[in-house]
Amino acid sequence: MNAIEIKKLTKNYGKSRGITELDLVVKEGDIFGFIGPNGAGKSTTIRTLLGLIRPTSGEAKVLGYDIRDAQTSILRETGYLPSEINFYPGMKVSEVIRYSANLRKASCEDRAKVLCERLGVEVNKKVDDLSLGNRKKVGIVTALQHSPRLLILDEPTSGLDPLVQREFFDILKEENARGATVFLSSHVLSEVQNHCRTAAFIRDGRILMHDEVKNLEAAGAKQVTIKGTIDASVIAGASDVERHGDRVTFLYQGDAANLLAALGAQASGVDDIHITEPSLEDIFMKFYEGADSAFRAENKEGGEAK
Repeated sequence: MNAIEIKKLTKNYGKSRGITELDLVVKEGDIFGFIGPNGAGKSTTIRTLLGLIRPTSGEAKVLGYDIRDAQTSILRETGYLPSEINFYPGMKVSEVIRYSANLRKASCEDRAKVLCERLGVEVNKKVDDLSLGNRKKVGIVTALQHSPRLLILDEPTSGLDPLVQREFFDILKEENARGATVFLSSHVLSEVQNHCRTAAFIRDGRILMHDEVKNLEAAGAKQVTIKGTIDASVIAGASDVERHGDRVTFLYQGDAANLLAALGAQASGVDDIHITEPSLEDIFMKFYEGADSAFRAENKEGGEAK
């Protein structure tokens, strides 16, 4: 069974953009990265999936439940961490954690204690006195303590220091190993590259790309850095050519033999060469630039400026 199935899901806010005809499948047991800049539509997608806002059109299922009429069942089996954490004022951390468990009619004391110890949560503090990072840690505990089948985490690492981030991802791997599906929203591409198996890119409310992370990395161009005086702009398949002093860098997409032949034709201008796989960020930005070009061309043809 798929953990999440989305078909043509759209949410409009009057004249404002929300999400537009999203098609997406997240397999059960996956660690899925939902990537996009702030304002891309990540939180709108998540809130729609959880039934917190109603879609304008389209359909979606979470853990087999229809989002339009089974919100209670979805929330019971899901652990949700919003991007912005707010609690009832005046409560202690321990009270917030217990209150969250009681809402689900779950006994989570032992699990909550372990999570608090691992994340460094101070349970006797008032939530009003917590920093952003400490509020986020409390939110992680409330999302994970009942061992849900699905974790939906919206920008979970914002505000966390590096050591806590490392512990957090260790915990996520353990949750996934016991069978939980993880849906992780982020604008930090390295997080997705290092921890997720599958990823989708969203921008301006539309999905641009969806594939396994290893395939996204493999499908991308090679990152080439050459020390010397060659003219990389004449190499077929080269893009994003930049020169910095005696070094030129570019992305290359094409057959490796053709690249070597092109470099061989300018061999006297090559003092050193370094070829690596591009990061997911390089691929992502290249895809965004391509989407921008297509968007501008479409608007030009339609005679409409946006």
